[in-house]
Amino acid sequence: MMTKSIPNMFTLGNLFLGMVGIILATEGRTSMAAIMIIVAMLLDGLDGRVARALNAQSELGKELDSLSDVISFGVAPALIMYTVAFTDINTALAWTVTAIFPMCGAMRLARFNVRPGIPGYFIGLPIPAAGGVLATLALFHEEITAPYMIFAVLLLSYLMVSAVKYPNFKKIGIPKTAIKFTPLVIIGAVMVAVFFPEQTSKLIFVPLVLYAGYGLKQNFRRLSRKKRRKKDDHNSDEAYSSSDR
Repeated sequence: MMTKSIPNMFTLGNLFLGMVGIILATEGRTSMAAIMIIVAMLLDGLDGRVARALNAQSELGKELDSLSDVISFGVAPALIMYTVAFTDINTALAWTVTAIFPMCGAMRLARFNVRPGIPGYFIGLPIPAAGGVLATLALFHEEITAPYMIFAVLLLSYLMVSAVKYPNFKKIGIPKTAIKFTPLVIIGAVMVAVFFPEQTSKLIFVPLVLYAGYGLKQNFRRLSRKKRRKKDDHNSDEAYSSSDR
């Protein structure tokens, strides 16, 4: 019975860190708040792998994971961004943009739970990646002005509910014998993050942006292919009409 609860402990740890991130954001400790989201991402990446390794997957775990993700990667990153970048802009605009992000994240998670995906891919940007980008992007608030931050929030929100395919690395499992070392990995990651919060967050920002950008590039490629197909079909129709004359 204890074995079945281990993956849920990782998930609850993810939720706990999301709440700590929210509290830190309200206290103005943005770098540490972003670190909480990054470590929560680590726990979120481990809970499913541990569940598969222990054969402890359950509907309870699936629902708990989604509820935790809404807080840790939806509400918390949006609040972090709000506290550092949106407090001086129009209140209605700031509240609306801040609320849109977790709303799209919730839609993304609900769709994931009820629709079968494509093997090896996520449909839409996963909320942990979107939340990680937003939380770490907030650290650049002194270099990036509010309009660009608003655009980034809306773009990430769109990518979560889009039909863009993203590679699914969660299916990469871990050996059962390696599970006992996961607490050491987490402790090590936390220690590095706590001692070097801003540097760690900004370093993590790069691969997360590349992952989000990959889907954006795929979307543009898909749209250009569709446009080219329409053009080819139109040219074919014109050629067929000309041959009938």
